[in-house]
Amino acid sequence: MKLANMKLSIPAVLAGAASFVAALSADEWSKQSVYQVLTDRFARTDGSVSAACDASAAQYCGGSFSGLTKKLDYIQAMGFTAIWISPIVANIEVPSNSGWGQAYHGFWAQKIWSINNRFGTADDLKELSQALHDRGMYLMVDIVTNHMGYNGCGNCVDYSTFDAFSDSSYFHDFCLIDYSDEWSSNIQTCWEGDNTISLPDIRTEDGDVRSIWFDWIEQIVSNYSIDGLRIDSAKHIEKSFHAPFEEAAGVYTIGEVLNGDPSFTFPYQDEMSGVLNYPMYYWLKRAFGSTSGDFTELATGIERVKNEAVNSSLLGTFMENHDQDRFPSITSDTALNRNAIAFTILQDGIPIIFQGQEQFYSGNDQTGRAAVWLSGFNTSNQWYKLIASLNQIRNQAIYKGSSYVTYKAWLPYTDTSTIVMRKGFDGNQIISVLSKTGASAADKTLSLTKSVTGFTANQNVVEILTCKTSTTDSSGSLSVTISQGKPLVFYPKSQISGSDICA
Repeated sequence: MKLANMKLSIPAVLAGAASFVAALSADEWSKQSVYQVLTDRFARTDGSVSAACDASAAQYCGGSFSGLTKKLDYIQAMGFTAIWISPIVANIEVPSNSGWGQAYHGFWAQKIWSINNRFGTADDLKELSQALHDRGMYLMVDIVTNHMGYNGCGNCVDYSTFDAFSDSSYFHDFCLIDYSDEWSSNIQTCWEGDNTISLPDIRTEDGDVRSIWFDWIEQIVSNYSIDGLRIDSAKHIEKSFHAPFEEAAGVYTIGEVLNGDPSFTFPYQDEMSGVLNYPMYYWLKRAFGSTSGDFTELATGIERVKNEAVNSSLLGTFMENHDQDRFPSITSDTALNRNAIAFTILQDGIPIIFQGQEQFYSGNDQTGRAAVWLSGFNTSNQWYKLIASLNQIRNQAIYKGSSYVTYKAWLPYTDTSTIVMRKGFDGNQIISVLSKTGASAADKTLSLTKSVTGFTANQNVVEILTCKTSTTDSSGSLSVTISQGKPLVFYPKSQISGSDICA
């Protein structure tokens, strides 16, 4: 693998990179790989890699749209074709000594018709969007339609400080959500937060409110050439809101439905194109979170995704985000982390990697939001290279045949410590051999038959993480050795001919 040339193979996945790229259809989004950015914590305009940022203090640290634009090489060289950035609107200003933390994350909106000047200007955002499109890449923006932000108790909100929803009539009466019953309408009509930070819950079922939101999103998408939207707190909004909102936006939307029950989460796809695959996140965490992880539950979960998701190729697959503990905080075992990353990128759906995973960041939902610039944007570590290799082979499989995306991943082989995942067919399949044994485990050798891999007799296949070539035997079986618990990813050698993969 030549990291310097990695980006050369990326545009082949896209339908022709040009100076401007039209907004993607939902099906085209299924071919993308997304890098999630917290704008305040990625890159600074001045290019500093030493500027202080104490993530635990929950304060603004100075990341910007312009800083992000200057570091797109770093993201694209990992094989990503899209970025998802923080909410872009002006947020409430909270004193740094308040003890509540500031709105650096972007989820406490105050003025939806203004850009958050902490991140830059409207022109800076347009330049970011244009820079992405010039590379054949795409822009996804986080959108908050469920609530506004307020640093005070529930009944002492000064609604006049909001630009679009400047009266209490736009909001539900104050009550705090009772999370003990997520099927209750309380989830959609009460307020997120607590008596310290209350988030006034908007009456999204109201016709006047919807009219404002629909006009706003149409203009925001148009003004900044946005290609996709991530919808925050989607389960806290009545389902009937989502379809007309997506229609007004005119772009793919993916909703945050934070619930591990597929019967709760997946039906949201009836109303919006995609949802974040939280059920798989919890199964993945329990499977690779320790050497005693549960592969049986994971295998059952993969079948549930195949059978219950409205469209599994439009689910967002992830193992970390800004709301969850970093995976290295769950387990510091490097082999388990490598396996989890491989599973994330090569399973069904749109892979989403949260900034800092490529630097092996740890921490909880606050400390895990450390500034990426403090890593020096290191591209030589194993995590950066691993993600780049996995994205590259996925991009190649999509380039070789769009049916790779719609082919549903399955497990043709499992045992107590190993799963073999197959995605793709007819000579364009990726075979992932994943283990939960951990980095200190002894070597383990398996013989994978033709019925498991789909490989043919005497076929050359490449293990793309080491770039070693193996050949199947006369019956099509492939001998593989798991060493130090590391994942293995096999692909037909003929399918990478002419590319820079393992060149």
